[in-house]
Amino acid sequence: MLQMLWPFLSSFLPRAGCQGSREGNDNEVRGTPAPARGDQMSSFLGKQDRRAEATEKRPTILLVVGPAEQFPKKIVQAGDKDLDGQLDFEEFVHYLQDHEKKLRLVFKSLDKKNDGRIDAQEIMQSLRDLGVKISEQQAEKILKSMDKNGTMTIDWNEWRDYHLLHPVENIPEIILYWKHSTIFDVGENLTVPDEFTVEERQTGMWWRHLVAGGGAGAVSRTCTAPLDRLKVLMQVHASRSNNMCIVGGFTQMIREGGAKSLWRGNGINVLKIAPESAIKFMAYEQIKRLVGSDQETLRIHERLVAGSLAGAIAQSSIYPMEVLKTRMALRKTGQYSGMLDCARKILAREGMAAFYKGYVPNMLGIIPYAGIDLAVYETLKNAWLQRYAVNSADPGVFVLLACGTMSSTCGQLASYPLALVRTRMQAQASIEGAPEVTMSSLFRQILRTEGAFGLYRGLAPNFMKVIPAVSISYVVYENLKITLGVQSR
Repeated sequence: MLQMLWPFLSSFLPRAGCQGSREGNDNEVRGTPAPARGDQMSSFLGKQDRRAEATEKRPTILLVVGPAEQFPKKIVQAGDKDLDGQLDFEEFVHYLQDHEKKLRLVFKSLDKKNDGRIDAQEIMQSLRDLGVKISEQQAEKILKSMDKNGTMTIDWNEWRDYHLLHPVENIPEIILYWKHSTIFDVGENLTVPDEFTVEERQTGMWWRHLVAGGGAGAVSRTCTAPLDRLKVLMQVHASRSNNMCIVGGFTQMIREGGAKSLWRGNGINVLKIAPESAIKFMAYEQIKRLVGSDQETLRIHERLVAGSLAGAIAQSSIYPMEVLKTRMALRKTGQYSGMLDCARKILAREGMAAFYKGYVPNMLGIIPYAGIDLAVYETLKNAWLQRYAVNSADPGVFVLLACGTMSSTCGQLASYPLALVRTRMQAQASIEGAPEVTMSSLFRQILRTEGAFGLYRGLAPNFMKVIPAVSISYVVYENLKITLGVQSR
């Protein structure tokens, strides 16, 4: 939980002694006592226009951390929901309410004695837990910057008044509790990678999270492999004339190859987790720097851009394995002796281009899946935090499972037609007499012969595996974290 403290404490460590009267223009900080929140709004918004322009200079009477000339611009960026470059009264009130809730979470995590006040020893201990050692004099200097009554302790009102108009947008504790990319594996490869805190990157905890997530994904995919193979069979073979149902599909698979055949294609589906996760993580970290955000944690639209690009790079690198997975899932008994034999026969009969069939719809599916998955998850997260986060940002297991299931389901629903077209293109040569078709012609053919419903063949088993996949991956992930020595917060 202490990870959330760093953006706040690090921001005023070098400026702890800055309270007091300052001379300068109207946009500089003044050392007068902080007013009530209603006066803060009036002072910031102004009495006439009630709109806060990013470029306007208005007097403020709070001690604000950071360069004074950047203050209005940062507030506007943090609260501007409609992205019009201005902050109206409703947006400002919403920003204050949301930010105050986050500040309370930070205050409670600092208040180790639970006495409603923060002293120098608590600040020292909190920073020590983060790996930052400071002297008692430095801790007292931090306290003095916020302490208004000379008690050398900070109560909630002093903490809130000092930080309320300091727009820190991302608190790492919330990320730690709400990570879902490495926890919830539903067999899809289009999710946005997780954010890791500075401490996790410095201590090497990030790779343990990735290993735990990979192991959880392997177990989850293996347990739900029969449903995944049934989905592929229904995507490729089901039609109006061959209305394959769930029970009939399982019966057909067992009759053709026995119970073992239910797991065809699972080996390579598990095998591709490690290279894809590693490539996506490395690409994501590099793209984050190119995005140019100075925040420790990216904003949602930045995460979507960086995550989609990282996903495209990772998918491009391992896409031949995707084709092999589909072919192995569709193979008949005795057709291939293994993955290498399958790869050799595809290369000999169809050439290298066969390993990239369906590549275009697969790439196009990244944005709707990742975007909707991320947006739904963030919306559900924020709704829970606004309503229920009183003493902690920890949502509990069932809330995490519910949010992860809902976001994954919505993401898959949006991208499913592209996934179906991709699978059919990957399987073209495995179907006797199947003509070579392009993505657009395949879309038209499905709509003409089967209607819009044809774009959702296999959706039922795909959705059936979401809840068990999310649940299994979460349980395995938590147990692997303990084994690997990752501290649960």
